[in-house]
Amino acid sequence: MISLLGGFSSHSNLISRNIHKNISNNSQKIRKIATNPQQNGAHIDVTKLTVQKTKEPKPRSPIQKLQFGKEFTDHMLVVDWKQESGWEAPKIIPFQNLSLSPACSVFHYGLELFEGMKAYKDKEGRVRLFRPEKNWERLNLSAKRLALPTVNIGGVSECLKALLRVDQDWIPKEKGYSVYLRPTMIGTQDTLGVSPSSSAKFFIIASPVGPYFPEGWKPVKLLADERYVRAWPGGTGGYKLGANYAPGILPQLEAAKKGYSQILWLLGDDPLITEVGTMNMFIYWKNKEGEMELVTPTLDGTILPGVTRDSIVDLARSWKEFKVTERPVYMRELVEAIDEGRVLECFGAGTAAIVSPIKGISYKGKDYDIPLNKEKPEATIGPMADRFAQTIMAIQYGELESPWSVLLDESN
Repeated sequence: MISLLGGFSSHSNLISRNIHKNISNNSQKIRKIATNPQQNGAHIDVTKLTVQKTKEPKPRSPIQKLQFGKEFTDHMLVVDWKQESGWEAPKIIPFQNLSLSPACSVFHYGLELFEGMKAYKDKEGRVRLFRPEKNWERLNLSAKRLALPTVNIGGVSECLKALLRVDQDWIPKEKGYSVYLRPTMIGTQDTLGVSPSSSAKFFIIASPVGPYFPEGWKPVKLLADERYVRAWPGGTGGYKLGANYAPGILPQLEAAKKGYSQILWLLGDDPLITEVGTMNMFIYWKNKEGEMELVTPTLDGTILPGVTRDSIVDLARSWKEFKVTERPVYMRELVEAIDEGRVLECFGAGTAAIVSPIKGISYKGKDYDIPLNKEKPEATIGPMADRFAQTIMAIQYGELESPWSVLLDESN
């Protein structure tokens, strides 16, 4: 009997089957919620957008000194929502602190969600976004899960375009550099009590960033620590909520003290691999049938549906060169494959880095080495992870034609 939740082993398989069944049955319904929000009050109306430009532009660091999330552009987008009247007029204002009541629900009950996306400049200096509709769809799913208002994708997209036009000089021109965008929504009801928030604030801030690995790829070592669980069936692991990230800080600190870069998150008595740090997990191996296969844990409700994850899966399937599988992946399977020499590469995937190569995993007190490139021992990234990274980056910067790369003045 496979246990997904310790103490409920007699029901774990039933729980898992029900979750997969519900996700399959409701996938179209969920997408409809994400793309066609039905919420009290008006949608975000871009025709009412006002722009207040800063009178005190910020100094800008040389791009070589940019650090992730350390400095921000001159402006931000803010839109307030009230239950009785819906979304108010969107505003682009100088970047500034928020003024909130200490009783706001975001502070007491964790009513907060966010997204992570980037804007790029191609070699002609045109601004591009990478699959932005995926972020808005996921944002709406997260909002629905917290009983916060959803956004109309057309309206919020136009507001983002307007913000990027105002701050487009902040977007570096060099390849590998970009502006990281952080759409965020918080509950602002200023009374205590666990209930849906009657007011909310949506905002977008932007931060110029450089390459995640400025000095070249840095493969990481992981600690698979069964004491901590990131997410569980029926929980919120499949949504991008701040509440999913805070509990991971302590395990990450403990892993770092032991010399490991990230946590490999596991779940259950017969541990399932879920995520790596804050990224989706991929394994490229020769399976037991002798097939070359790229495998990643299935989106069962405990896994965040990453935009980069989705892109890698779609790219791999379009290449038609090896088997691509989304399914539950057990830690014992990975250990067995490592011991038998069938694992060729492992890597994490996410917006910030695109891919993060993995060179080792510690599990039950034993260190397991993960190959990066068996033909080039000096390599710091495997050929498969590097191929995905270079292909996605080429799309992001407009070097490779793809509908995934959306020009600022052509997006809807």
